[in-house]
Amino acid sequence: MHSVGLVLHPRRDSAEAVDAVLGWATTRGIKVFGIADEIARLRCAAAGVTSEELGSQSDLLVSLGGDGTMLRAMRIADRQRAPVLGVNLGKLGFLAEVDVPGLPGALSAIDGHAYTIEPRLAVDATLGETVVTAFNDVAVVRVPGDGSAIVGVRVDRQPFVSYAADAVVVATPTGSTAYSFSAGGPIVSPEVEALLVTPAAPHSAYNRGVVLSATDDVTLDILPASGRLAVEVDGRIAGYVSPGDHIGLRSRPGAARVVRLGQTTFYARARRKLRLTDSPEILPGWAGTTGEI
Repeated sequence: MHSVGLVLHPRRDSAEAVDAVLGWATTRGIKVFGIADEIARLRCAAAGVTSEELGSQSDLLVSLGGDGTMLRAMRIADRQRAPVLGVNLGKLGFLAEVDVPGLPGALSAIDGHAYTIEPRLAVDATLGETVVTAFNDVAVVRVPGDGSAIVGVRVDRQPFVSYAADAVVVATPTGSTAYSFSAGGPIVSPEVEALLVTPAAPHSAYNRGVVLSATDDVTLDILPASGRLAVEVDGRIAGYVSPGDHIGLRSRPGAARVVRLGQTTFYARARRKLRLTDSPEILPGWAGTTGEI
């Protein structure tokens, strides 16, 4: 490894983590880059570059923050060679692999090729002439006062299902533990290549979510009875759509690569960080010998 790129949370104190990376890298002659306006507030020794240069010049991207920072790092890594290591500075940190104390050891393991890669699927959404990319989800959401989200889902140009709801969420497996999960969608392993369509607060006769293949060509039709809707991409508004508009969705497997060090599994992280609980009919301790919970 010759270079490391830093992606920082815009508000959380990342000085300790940055110092850990710089201290580790200095003893090995490894360059450390950071986005210029992010590292300026720390006055650290990392070299300032643009976000585009960070993705193209780094052998490894290190995300210092929470899941939002991790998603941004994955977008920077999209179509680049660098995998992403998530370092948790927040409360949930579902996508993160290590906490700050474990950072030097994690970097040494990666430098010694003692890690695995977890490919992450992205979804590209076409809004008119604009294409936006999500690693968590694309959601069409009712605008207060403008009526419900009345949305038809077409698969490979064929009408499949329609929803009347507060929102319709199309999530990747990465996003299955985010908005889709809170709307009642399933938890899906990142090894599954699929899109999850989940209505939030549905008030139509059919209120179940569906799982579509990553090879499917998916279109969201904003139907005549719908109100104007906000289009949220990984939680940020990317635009608005009105009745008669269409959103094309295409999956892109392996768009980013996440570093895993084998310290835990996706299922153990999901059980612990989502605080999954068991039925009172199940005897306590059944999971006690199956790993971290």
